[in-house]
Amino acid sequence: MVSALFASYPFLPLEQIATLGATTIVAPHPDDESLGCGGLLALLRQAGVPVWCVLATDGTMSHPNSQKFSAPARQALREHELRTALSVLGVAAQHLLPLNLPDGAAPTPDTAAGAAAVQRLVAFWEQHPPATVLVPWRRDPHPDHRATSLLVRAALLQLPTPPRVLEYVVWAWERATPSDLPRPEEVQGWQLNITSVLEQKQQAIGAHHSQLPGSPIDDDPSGFILSTAMLAHFTQPTEIYLEATDGYFSS
Repeated sequence: MVSALFASYPFLPLEQIATLGATTIVAPHPDDESLGCGGLLALLRQAGVPVWCVLATDGTMSHPNSQKFSAPARQALREHELRTALSVLGVAAQHLLPLNLPDGAAPTPDTAAGAAAVQRLVAFWEQHPPATVLVPWRRDPHPDHRATSLLVRAALLQLPTPPRVLEYVVWAWERATPSDLPRPEEVQGWQLNITSVLEQKQQAIGAHHSQLPGSPIDDDPSGFILSTAMLAHFTQPTEIYLEATDGYFSS
């Protein structure tokens, strides 16, 4: 159902890439940027478009029972992997803003921690105004992805000039129920041909060693590893983007 829906979307013309302008990707966890948008980020940088990355959570809960890697060590490792992946995609290391929200418990804007995160996003975007923001699909079936979407929406509603917003999918490929999927009255769905940068995207995904088979965090049997089936969705020469037509991010 998911694959058929996404395959029905028209292709976003490649000549539109440069017109997206200064772009911020907001990633709930390190690796979401490469999985969901690695191709687009590489194409943007090839076109000379500035790209920033906001990392929502600290990523520490992928292997919470590791003794070899403490929580601070896991956070440092995963941020290092993210910076490496961004470098592969052509994004400057200094173009990263970590919010350091709790992994697995990202707050929503109606909490004190969430409201503080919203204000950090507003201040960041006042300093670095985006023409386009890439944000997780609002009903992507992971609580941190949904919370991240809500934080971004709350921040964007405070900006005087709303940017273009493209929502990307990660866990919808594997876990979406029918109610999680985008509806025609909500969005215009797009496919993006990333054939020319697919190898870069794969290298960026590969930079996230701790989330892949053979992870250096090898002392937590219950730790998270991206499955072969999940990774297969991101070896395809297309990426999926959803552009709101229902005013979700602007009203």
